[in-house]
Amino acid sequence: MKRILVTGGAGFIGSHLCERLLDDGHDIICLDNFFTGTKDNIIHLMDNHHFELIRHDITREIFLEVDEIYNLACPASPIHYQYNPIKTVKTSVMGAINMLGMAKRIKAKIMQASTSEVYGDPQVHPQKEDYWGHVNPIGRRSCYDEGKRCAETLFMDYHYQNKVRIKIVRIFNTYGPRMMPNDGRVVSNFIVQALQNQPITIYGDGSQTRSFQYIDDLIEGMLGFMETGDDITGPINMGNEREFSIRELADLVVELTNSRSKLSFMPLPENDPVQRQPDTTYAKELLGWEARTALRDGLVKTIAYFDSLLKGSS
Repeated sequence: MKRILVTGGAGFIGSHLCERLLDDGHDIICLDNFFTGTKDNIIHLMDNHHFELIRHDITREIFLEVDEIYNLACPASPIHYQYNPIKTVKTSVMGAINMLGMAKRIKAKIMQASTSEVYGDPQVHPQKEDYWGHVNPIGRRSCYDEGKRCAETLFMDYHYQNKVRIKIVRIFNTYGPRMMPNDGRVVSNFIVQALQNQPITIYGDGSQTRSFQYIDDLIEGMLGFMETGDDITGPINMGNEREFSIRELADLVVELTNSRSKLSFMPLPENDPVQRQPDTTYAKELLGWEARTALRDGLVKTIAYFDSLLKGSS
């Protein structure tokens, strides 16, 4: 049994990670300031004596004794990270410094939940881990993109200078139950609009592509990567190598929800990537990992979650 800290543990990905780590028999400390996380995501874990919840903002120091740290704390959707961009940068940078400082003091292994956004609007396709990216440092998305890039730098420098045991995972578009209905992400947007028979909002002409991985696949990959040797730091891509256009996703959601929604096209936001697809060769070779859940199968489960959520709030 390990004692494991999950920052951002009440969020979408964090709550699934806490649940899986508990199922694997570990003691879990879930740390969250509830800016985007919610107790509803972890309420079913609260009666477990091996689960502990702390309300805390990682831009401030905290002193805990743990064996491992998963650093997931940061708003990850444009609506939320652009709401307070300075706070977003602070969470990525100061949060990384505080968590790395703790890991250094207590000699804990620490994983950084980085993002495909470090590649920006890529000029290389698909994106491999050795690609440096094409990022606008002064755009509206920069608070998140550059904050995560700086966090990766900090993780590597703590490893080089202080021998901190680190792991960096670059997470591509992930979806599943417990996504927020108002987070502005394309999967949750489309499902909520379709279930309510509202127009499906597509930015641009819908030809831009994304790769969508189901939450269970990501959690499996993160746990496997955490168990690799201390000489393996990453970064490592985790995402679905199959590419879908936004228009294809919209049509599939409408079909699976039996919706009467029509498509509504809007101008493309600034610096919105035209293509985003991971090269996961490294994950396959190192871990034997790949995203295995078919988009249709994952969407059925996600739609059922949102359908229940919307009915419960009506």
